[in-house]
Amino acid sequence: MTSTTPTAARTAPAAGGSAPPPQGHPPRPDIQGLRAVAVGLVVLSHAGVAQVGGGYVGVDVFFVISGFLITSLLLRELATTGRVSLRSFYARRALRLLPASSLVIAVTLVGAWLFLSKARLAEYAGDALAGALYTLNFRLAAAGTDYLAQNGPPSPFQHVWSLAVEEQFYLVWPVLLLLTWRIARGRRGPVVVPLAALCALSFAAGVVVTDRSAPWAYFGSPTRFWELGAGALLALAAERLRRLPAALAAALGWLGLVWVTVAALRYDDQTPFPGHHALLPVAGAVLVLAGGCVPTSYGAGLLLERRPLVRLGGLSYGWYLWHWPLLVTAPAALGRADGTAELPLALALSAVALALAWATLRLVENPVRFHRALRGRPRRALALGAALTASASALSLTATAVPPTIEVGGPAPALARALAEAPDPATRLAGLLTSSPTALPSNLAPPLPRVKSARSALYRDGCHVDRAATRPPSCVYGDRTSSRTVVLLGDSHAAQWFPALRRLAGARGWRLVPLTKASCKVADVTVVNLHEPYTACDTWRSHALERIRDLRPAVVVVSSSDAGDPARPADDPLRQWTTGFEHTFRDLHASGARVAALLDTPWPKGDPVDCAARNSLQLRACAHHLPEAIRDATRGRAVRAAASTTGTTVIDPTPWVCAPRTGVCPVVVADTAVHRDDSHLSEAYAEALAPVLAAPLDRLVGAP
Repeated sequence: MTSTTPTAARTAPAAGGSAPPPQGHPPRPDIQGLRAVAVGLVVLSHAGVAQVGGGYVGVDVFFVISGFLITSLLLRELATTGRVSLRSFYARRALRLLPASSLVIAVTLVGAWLFLSKARLAEYAGDALAGALYTLNFRLAAAGTDYLAQNGPPSPFQHVWSLAVEEQFYLVWPVLLLLTWRIARGRRGPVVVPLAALCALSFAAGVVVTDRSAPWAYFGSPTRFWELGAGALLALAAERLRRLPAALAAALGWLGLVWVTVAALRYDDQTPFPGHHALLPVAGAVLVLAGGCVPTSYGAGLLLERRPLVRLGGLSYGWYLWHWPLLVTAPAALGRADGTAELPLALALSAVALALAWATLRLVENPVRFHRALRGRPRRALALGAALTASASALSLTATAVPPTIEVGGPAPALARALAEAPDPATRLAGLLTSSPTALPSNLAPPLPRVKSARSALYRDGCHVDRAATRPPSCVYGDRTSSRTVVLLGDSHAAQWFPALRRLAGARGWRLVPLTKASCKVADVTVVNLHEPYTACDTWRSHALERIRDLRPAVVVVSSSDAGDPARPADDPLRQWTTGFEHTFRDLHASGARVAALLDTPWPKGDPVDCAARNSLQLRACAHHLPEAIRDATRGRAVRAAASTTGTTVIDPTPWVCAPRTGVCPVVVADTAVHRDDSHLSEAYAEALAPVLAAPLDRLVGAP
């Protein structure tokens, strides 16, 4: 799960709207063509076609189509019977969606078990379970707001989130439509009011939440309901739209198609989405559907009703289901170390997915959907749907209980004990770095699949704040009554040292106050975050400095990642960063504290946990080397320069991560994984380093 913006997750549902056209009106082949356009944009975007960077807007188009067609079906039923059979409605949904989706979930889970990271199998199985239960969007939103989980590879089940949003909408919408229809006594006008109000609230929520929490805005159903609601509102107005002048209807259809195309071509990964940017593709889809209500020979149907597009639209659901798992799983199955597919391979895999979609439609979807034993028998259809859901869920739980075996070697010394008992922990650590194991130790602690999920109290207690926060919380650890206060200040690369500092605080009677914020640098330099100036960091830093002045600590330990670009780059980056660090260091010294600047730790080569799972008997293939492991040498020089002018102590952790003589940075030292992801130390390794970190800090704080 994946980056701060859910780029890899920008996938579109193609199943929405399986309803037949309203009675008395001809079928709409242009809608099938619009489906083809939408799913084509999504597939091309995921395949890596740079010109279609905004292809993720296909999700919005599909939501509108779904809301329009499903509401048309419900309105037809209300008009003819005066009621809505919820049992029949959900039975039709089960027959339309579950046979294909259950098959794809099962096949994808087997593929993940065989070819993807063995350390992530439990995570993927959890995604499969959430996908089968139509709750994956909430799981992905929660993972997207977990700072330490944001840079992981995308899940092969990630695309199912959009189906979850649809089904959550259809848990509410048929009931709401039925109630308002009865209250309005069959008049469509009054029915529009509550739906329009809900759409307005949902859109407003999407705009607000996009600025505050992009993952919840993208995956959350409340911020997406307005898109399905837009299609539903269009269905309520369909009778009037059929009286539009042909010329106007044709113009609306072409204009809508242009809007969808512009969004797909102009938007990219840096576009804050959905927010107000979703208006363009949603309005475009609405105009195409509205224009198609009046058959003309020169409207958008001239393109959308072409036989290839209509046929492709009929395969859109299966293509949507199959293309993403293939793009994620096949490169690993083909032995590509980085697990990604270059454009030619990605396009070839997309073509294979289309062939699978055709086979699934012919062999699975249609035979089940139109079987005489199920057609018109909602109880049987619902029972089949429940059985398919239960089977996919059981398979997911089984995969979690029986994970693939990761080969290991012999046992290794216990790192934490070795350093704690050593007369000279730094020298002992240097020896262990040099003799790091070549195979994954049988006594790795914690086991490899649990390295990523470990969270220190700093994260569990909500003391490491997210990007939107502008004030630090009041969190205190260690001896709360101690006269010696140690403050930890910085971003997540400062927070990674919390386990070591907490252990030292407990042993030495320090009062430990963590002040850390996601991606917020120590230096007084405004950086770019989520494609805009990170002013929330500047405000938070000012409040944190005020807090430190009130605390009057003995020592402030500062650290931050070498990643991050200035919002206003200077001609001399070294001078810009040096000045920024000097400002902060002087403010800290003004509180009366001594200041220790921990340089950023060397970065691993890619994701070390996944690499170790793939190369468990050849760990040296995963090791990084100096100086390439240093993320930005300029930033380190800036810290040293600022420290020399402000009387700040510099602590360089590089010899604690990379062997001093050889410059090799192993992924495992003794019985402990060094990193949890592509930049952060693991919880266990950081805590084990407490005796090494103690020496420089004791000199500053004063030995107990």
